Amino acid sequence: MTKGDDLDPKGLIEDSYKIEGIVAPECRSIFLDWALSYSGVAAVGIAALLARHADQPSDHPMTVTMREGLTAPDVPKRRGGRRARVPD
Repeated sequence: MTKGDDLDPKGLIEDSYKIEGIVAPECRSIFLDWALSYSGVAAVGIAALLARHADQPSDHPMTVTMREGLTAPDVPKRRGGRRARVPD
């Protein structure tokens, strides 16, 4: 593992595991930066990173953040519109 490999172009994820006392908001920011610099399919990259760092604690904030990155976002609910304002 070296900084600048295809999976972690800037070495951000690797470094996040070395930061003592890192918290979830910091991990989310680092993860977003990683996602913006990663050129492959995000889900494939995330899964590979999780495998690469499988020796880390499962409750580490970066591991939790990456697992959340694999889940599909909730389907947005329709809000507003005429039907919401005008009674039947």
